[in-house]
Amino acid sequence: MLKDIPQQKVEDLAIAIVPPAESSEDDLWDVMIINLHEARIKSVMVTAKGYGEITGEKKETATFRYFIEEVGPLAIEKIEPIQPAVFELTNEYWVSFSLNGHLFDKKYIFVKGSISPENFTPIPFLNRKGILIR
Repeated sequence: MLKDIPQQKVEDLAIAIVPPAESSEDDLWDVMIINLHEARIKSVMVTAKGYGEITGEKKETATFRYFIEEVGPLAIEKIEPIQPAVFELTNEYWVSFSLNGHLFDKKYIFVKGSISPENFTPIPFLNRKGILIR
């Protein structure tokens, strides 16, 4: 039954959170999915939510779901804009997709406080810096 279902490991897929090219503190940042595969990924479903505490009070964002028909090989697609105000929460992106006839899923978690300039790294295909989880 469950033990008979092969567990596919997600590789060569990343989520990036990138500030706007010309930023001010009020600007929305972009959440991107990056396909580092040499093949298209299809039927991409992303569930996004934020949760945690701010000044001792439990907070939770609405849960958003996004569908992207396909992301080309070695390509990047925007998932959603994100407000800097929620960087004080844990931000979670659960990605499911199809590749070469197999279904994959992986949870990407940006922990509270991790979305900050001291954690910036170059983002593939963008020529900009941001936060990247592979």
